[in-house]
Amino acid sequence: MNGQERKPEDGLSDLIIRGGILSNVPGTSPREVIARMIEAVRFPVIDRGQLLNAVLEREALMSTAIGCGIALPHPRNPQVTEPDDQFVTIAFLETPVNWNSPDGAPVHTAILIVSASPKLHLRSLSRLNFFCQQDSFHALLAHRASPEEIVAAIRAAEQTWQGG
Repeated sequence: MNGQERKPEDGLSDLIIRGGILSNVPGTSPREVIARMIEAVRFPVIDRGQLLNAVLEREALMSTAIGCGIALPHPRNPQVTEPDDQFVTIAFLETPVNWNSPDGAPVHTAILIVSASPKLHLRSLSRLNFFCQQDSFHALLAHRASPEEIVAAIRAAEQTWQGG
């Protein structure tokens, strides 16, 4: 990486390692899925009730479903203060959920983004958007690849990016 040491906030793969990948998250609505995801998040620094309210407030403004069976729920404002406390959690849903997706496809994977600042949030969202446009990433999610496979694929792409 051009001789520079990577910082945890620089890598989407690091954020996913921190936030984890959940399997068979139950729920029949976006609200239920989001609540179950936040209950299951293993990161202790967050106020789960406050995070849930913030994510649901954002979801009420406009669906975070982006198409191809993927939703990116997130709060509008930072819920943690330190970059080392931010995370991304990927959840494979037990059953697909109608999330008012622009393409009409039900959501099978929700990716929760919790950032420490608007700048870091936009960086994470931008990188997730890049991956969500890749057929290879869609295939990983659709086939519920292992956490190791998902992180390895993201890390391999990150290593090719110049300028972090």
